[in-house]
Amino acid sequence: MATMRDIKRRRSSIESTEQITKAMKLVATVKLQKSRTRAENSRLYFNTMYRTIQEMLQKSAGVTHRYLSAGASDKKAIVVVSSNRGLAGGYNANMIRLVTGSGIASQDAKIFAVGRKARDGLARKGYEIAADYSDVINGPLYSDAMEITRTLLDLFEKGEIGEIYLAYTSFKNTVSQIPTFMKLLPVDPEAAELKGDAPEGEALKPDLLLMNYEPNEGEVLDAIIPKYLSSLIYGAFLEAVASENGARMTAMDSATNNAEEMISKLSLQYNRARQGSITQELTEIIAGANAIGG
Repeated sequence: MATMRDIKRRRSSIESTEQITKAMKLVATVKLQKSRTRAENSRLYFNTMYRTIQEMLQKSAGVTHRYLSAGASDKKAIVVVSSNRGLAGGYNANMIRLVTGSGIASQDAKIFAVGRKARDGLARKGYEIAADYSDVINGPLYSDAMEITRTLLDLFEKGEIGEIYLAYTSFKNTVSQIPTFMKLLPVDPEAAELKGDAPEGEALKPDLLLMNYEPNEGEVLDAIIPKYLSSLIYGAFLEAVASENGARMTAMDSATNNAEEMISKLSLQYNRARQGSITQELTEIIAGANAIGG
């Protein structure tokens, strides 16, 4: 049975932990307010960019371009966006599971890591870490997304990778974040449905008019596709930062509640032990007094 000293020491330790989790929850809450606003304000632009490119290509019958067909290599580049810090519940573990469960074998994948947690976790599972951009997630900028895009397109055009994928966490709300895995290149015009003002759950019928390019489709796609990739990658950064802070706030709130519950139980246990000790002392005093009196 634990002594009063052991109970008191454990309760003090948990109280210290509770103070830390409370502080981390407050920090995550403040960061979430800012990152959530950025993600929500930019979401419409990035969704529109994605939808516009898909619609444009659906109307481009017969167009051939190097970004519209898979490269010669069997290697697949995966940009994985996670965090540099833990204590965010299952946020980082979900990203690792998303990649390992994607159907892409580890020997066929090249990981472009944005965040140390997924980088380290995937490296332990035998994935090749082709590049590490972990510092980017601390304060993502559009220029960071452009740099990653240039590197990926250079490898794609050289034939070192045949496909490009993006793995990140989409922010839905404070308690819900959705791991998302999407294909960036080659652009598949049939990959996404056209959505807009149609009833919920229904897709718009595509416009049957063909797309005309000026001066020609090659120059237009050369200019648009890199911006398309940069926009999606940057949008993933903003969504991931908001998701990380939301996951951390939820995890720290749960940890604080658990600490309070444990402190309450230990306080009750301590009071019972203390009451038992006092009762035992009184019993011993009474017994001694009776012995002397007798």
